[in-house]
Amino acid sequence: MNAMELITRIRLPLSRAVGTGRARMGTATHAASSVAGMAIPPGFSAKEAKLTRLDTPQPPWRPVPAADPGTTMPPGFKAQVAQLITFEMPERVTGSTGDRALGKALVNAWRRDGIIQIAMSAEQRRLWEEAKAASRRFFRKPHAEKAACVDSQSYSGYIASGEEVTDGIADYSEIFTITKDLDMAEPRVRAKWPCHGPCPWPDVEMKEPMTRYNESLGTEGEKLLQLVEFGLEVAPGSLTRHTRDGWHHTRVLRFPPRNATNGKGKEGRGIGSHTDYGLLVISAQDEVGGLFIRRPSQDEKFANWERSAAGLKEDDDGWFYVPPVAGTHTVILGDMMQYLTRNYLTATPHKVGLNTRERFAFAYFHEPSFQAVLKPLEGGCGGNGLGSSSSSSSSSSSSSSSSSSSSSSSSSSSSPSVSDTEGVHYGTHFTNMFIRNYPDRITTRRLMAENRYSLLSSPELRTMGALPALP
Repeated sequence: MNAMELITRIRLPLSRAVGTGRARMGTATHAASSVAGMAIPPGFSAKEAKLTRLDTPQPPWRPVPAADPGTTMPPGFKAQVAQLITFEMPERVTGSTGDRALGKALVNAWRRDGIIQIAMSAEQRRLWEEAKAASRRFFRKPHAEKAACVDSQSYSGYIASGEEVTDGIADYSEIFTITKDLDMAEPRVRAKWPCHGPCPWPDVEMKEPMTRYNESLGTEGEKLLQLVEFGLEVAPGSLTRHTRDGWHHTRVLRFPPRNATNGKGKEGRGIGSHTDYGLLVISAQDEVGGLFIRRPSQDEKFANWERSAAGLKEDDDGWFYVPPVAGTHTVILGDMMQYLTRNYLTATPHKVGLNTRERFAFAYFHEPSFQAVLKPLEGGCGGNGLGSSSSSSSSSSSSSSSSSSSSSSSSSSSSPSVSDTEGVHYGTHFTNMFIRNYPDRITTRRLMAENRYSLLSSPELRTMGALPALP
């Protein structure tokens, strides 16, 4: 009996997969047809992909998305269109038989698809709607008001369209980043730790709904990690011990219509291909659509903590379009999850295309502590181990010509190989990613000018819970 069968048969009310079963996926090109019962929009042709099936869960299940999910795909892209199983999260994780089966099913889904879809609770839907409304209000403010929401010590705040760089090309995303909000009197801020500082909120009307939504997603992130521990068959706390005082943060995103950009980037490209840097990313998107992902493949090897994966396979075939489904979050995995599990779970390459209308989305990053030094997990997966050494998988990574090379040799796109003995310092990895993406931002300039980068090697910045010694 596989994990999904177990979840279905024990029929626990709070730990079940909902949906109509495994995806049917069609390859979109630019002629109307129907494949496997799924209508294909005019101007597209398709073929059914061969996929490993899971048994269709028994009722109750969540309805599938609209009959023509491909209609929301941004123009100019070729990709397979995915319908994902929607999992329902428990109110709390207790270690029950259902929790363990759900953990296995989640891990299997990530290993197969690179992404999972989870149902929002009624409370999360309310918080998402409030946060989305606050996002729309903010991005409609005059540019001067938005541009004032910048901090020189943290990477929180406003990022104009064209300011972010992925693989040396400007992205068209317009962003408000929310990192840990630390006031100027906080010891880590006074000690000038890299990336530590206040969040420059524009007003309370944005701060309050965003904070409530983030707190809800933080609870969801911890539950997901607990379930992943069961799915990997590692000891409880193997992952969650790294997230005490986690460096959780959010990117509030707006994408312009493809015909209304400022011309700084590449036509139709919202954000270039990349992997995210931490443990997992919980995202929500409006009804417009624009997200593309790559599924795990033995033929595609990368280790973004050693060599940048920015731009990876961006213009190649093999992408999957993830259509928006109301009332759900999607969850992908990041670099640190890949490193911890020795590639048993891999970070998900993804990119965003510009659509014919403006698009709003949220990406919440559930992260280790800034001070955490991560090392691969031992055992797991029924005693069969969690894969091979991480560094051996990076030889065929796509290199980045990102502007980071002009920022600092410390943050170059090709870093020294990481040994399992020394591990990966999350704070350094996070800082490198942001220096690479924002080479000209005031935060990057101040960090380098004041030599804050050198502090990343200090013992207190590599010991969880330690605080700086201040005079």
